Parts: sequence; structure tokens; C-alpha cells
Amino acid sequence: QVQLVESGGRLVQAGDSLRLSCAASGFTFTTSALGWFRQAPGKEREFVAAISWSAGNTYYGDSVRGRFTIWRDNAKNTVYLQMNSLKSEDTAVYYCAADPSAVSGLRVGAPDYGMDYWGKGTLVTVSS
Repeated sequence: QVQLVESGGRLVQAGDSLRLSCAASGFTFTTSALGWFRQAPGKEREFVAAISWSAGNTYYGDSVRGRFTIWRDNAKNTVYLQMNSLKSEDTAVYYCAADPSAVSGLRVGAPDYGMDYWGKGTLVTVSS
């Protein structure tokens, strides 16, 4: 059974930092691309960051580039999102996702970067 379980979301102040974690199980983590997406109230889901299975390639959404960092620990089957200089507009439910078919690389041109598995999300609220 595939599981992606996000954690780390909470209420923070603008300018603070926060680290999200996503623990994965039920699929081959080491050859899967991973990503973070978010959805703010009343808005469509937005791409945040993605990392290839080898960690050799990372991609970021324009709104978070330079502030957020994605990385993975294959020994722990966990992907992380470090968020710095948080802004009120970063308030959203953050979702972890995985593409188990990304051995040849991130599917950058595909909808949602080709992610097939999704977690239930963790809420990040940034107070100004």
C-alpha cells in the first residue's frame, strides 16, 4: 500500500523558516521522482518543487525559487522541503507527491510533473 505522509506544517510568522518532511512507503522510493505542491484556499494546486530520483536535478516554482530547498534521504525514504523567508502568500496545504516511473528523469512537461502518488497534505499558515 502506497503511503506518503507529510509532517511539519504549523503556524509561523512571516520571515520564519519551516521544514516539511514526507515519509514514503509502499513503492520503490530510490527510483522515484518526488515533489511538493501546495494549494491555498480558493486557488488551484501549485507546483512548488521537485527532485529527480538521483537528486541530480531539482526544479522550483517561480514563487519559491531562492527561498525553498528540496532534498531527499533515500536511506530514510523521506523527502524534505526547507522553507525560508516565509510570506503570508505561502499559506497553503502542502502535498508530497511521487512519480515511480521517473527512472529516466523528471517528467517536466507532464501535468503535475507526472506525479502518480499523493499524500494527504500538511497545513502551513504564515501570519503577517
